[in-house]
Amino acid sequence: MNFDFSEESRREIWSFLHQQLEAYYAHTADRPVAPPLEPAAIRNYLHTSFQQALPAEQALRHVLDGLDRYLVHTPHPNYYGLFNPRAAFPGILADTITATYNPQMAAWSHAPFAVEVENLLVQTFGTRFGWQKESCDGVFTSGGAEANLTAVQTALNHVFPHYASKGIRGAEGQPVLYCSAESHHSLLKAARVSGLGLEGVRALPVNERLELMPEQVEAQLEQDLQQGKRPFMLAATMGTTGAGAFDPLGRLAALAKKWGLWLHADAAYGGALALSPQHQYLLQDLHLADSITFDAHKWMSLPMGTSMYLTRHPRILDASFRTTADYMPKEASQLDITDPFTHSIQWSRRFNGLKVYLALLMLGWEGYREVIEQQIRVGQCLKDELQKSGWLLYNDTPLPIACFGKPHFAQNEGAALALSQQLIQSGQAWISVYRIGGINSLRACITNYATTEAHVRETVALLNSLV
Repeated sequence: MNFDFSEESRREIWSFLHQQLEAYYAHTADRPVAPPLEPAAIRNYLHTSFQQALPAEQALRHVLDGLDRYLVHTPHPNYYGLFNPRAAFPGILADTITATYNPQMAAWSHAPFAVEVENLLVQTFGTRFGWQKESCDGVFTSGGAEANLTAVQTALNHVFPHYASKGIRGAEGQPVLYCSAESHHSLLKAARVSGLGLEGVRALPVNERLELMPEQVEAQLEQDLQQGKRPFMLAATMGTTGAGAFDPLGRLAALAKKWGLWLHADAAYGGALALSPQHQYLLQDLHLADSITFDAHKWMSLPMGTSMYLTRHPRILDASFRTTADYMPKEASQLDITDPFTHSIQWSRRFNGLKVYLALLMLGWEGYREVIEQQIRVGQCLKDELQKSGWLLYNDTPLPIACFGKPHFAQNEGAALALSQQLIQSGQAWISVYRIGGINSLRACITNYATTEAHVRETVALLNSLV
């Protein structure tokens, strides 16, 4: 079997695949946003025997048709769900290049260009977020969940110097992490993975603006200290997933400094505001954080798995993850360069930084400023249209996220879910449900640079017709 295929075959396959993918990319809006959820039909569609190799075009058509029929089309302009945007074309090119070259990112000497690209981007974004260039360090991660896990690991290693060798049992008392009830649930996963356990997390109530309250944190912290526990980390969110709230980072930083806590800022979504001079004031205290999570696959419109963990403590990743292996190349140590495998949870990993690098080369900072400000304008249009039509807004955020409902939603627990299902089953749009202030609301977020004010007006009209 020729795994390379012949040059002529490759040309034909590339030509066929390009034609099919271009048709999808150019005409995504012509498709229903969501598929029928039919597990039996999907499983019956799959090939269950791989004894006989299929012709390339037949195999590709099977996969592409399956994706076309059984997928929520997140690149659709009427997808208003989670932070899954349409992928900008440079990111698609970067993923193709990465798959073809397949660089080994564990060892600097195997992929020096790729590693230096990512090192440059870590410094670039660290300085954009307000740190000094010489203090910036970080690593690309597979997603925000891994970045948040990295934050927990580095915080443990910072506060408990023997954690790397002794683990949690080396700490005197239960280490405790503080966050808001609106924080991303990946922090709970991180607590499980790191050995903290769920009892090591304090997910605290929020105020009417859905912000973490420093006085609530301090009261809980003092109580935990009296019980012999060991507070070590405070996690703030800059743009919560559900409603787009910003925790008061400046006040939380003062609290973290007072009690010797590692301050982490989960700016997976909201961090992109640093690319907009008009809105970067919302991140004015971000430089006070010890570490930051940033997902470029959210507001930078890049393919999935493009995240970063950043820190202003240059030695903490080394202290947290350094290991040695005789079989690994030695050139980096001879050149006084850090090998990525010593600096990260991951070992072998994908060259995710290329998606950011190529997008910035082709679109520039100005391109991202325009798209962020455009999405905020479209989000405001959505909020205005909802209020004109008598919908109630339950959240208050400058981000293009609207949590909304009708007066009867407060008495009818299932009203929002029923309405969202009607909308989704129509195939014309996709929205989610989010509980806010004790009420199940509808949640719509502008995640797609192709979504226009005309799209949101049509969607509001559709919602109005279903009520």
